[in-house]
Amino acid sequence: MYMITFFKTTEGKTPFKAWLKALKDARAKTKIVMRIDRLSFGNPGDHKPCGQGVWEMRIDEGPGYRVYYAQDGKAVWLLLAGGDKRNQQADIERAKEWWLEHQGRKNEI
Repeated sequence: MYMITFFKTTEGKTPFKAWLKALKDARAKTKIVMRIDRLSFGNPGDHKPCGQGVWEMRIDEGPGYRVYYAQDGKAVWLLLAGGDKRNQQADIERAKEWWLEHQGRKNEI
């Protein structure tokens, strides 16, 4: 089983949690949470690599919701960001930046 963690900015904010909380589509929110639960068992379902270690989990609901994540160690998935098809490229770039920031902070320790 994998542990699910959330990226935190230097200000202590968790962008993924904020995005999910702001999501008004209850059905989509439920599907996203279910997919994250499956991810914790090593089954991400429909997903693809975005580059630099970031993955995109595709949720077939509404405007095509996406969850961006990376593997942080052997048994940890780090949730970076969420979005939909409309802002897909910008969301991918932001997720990659946050992943690199997270890795940089780990290397400072």
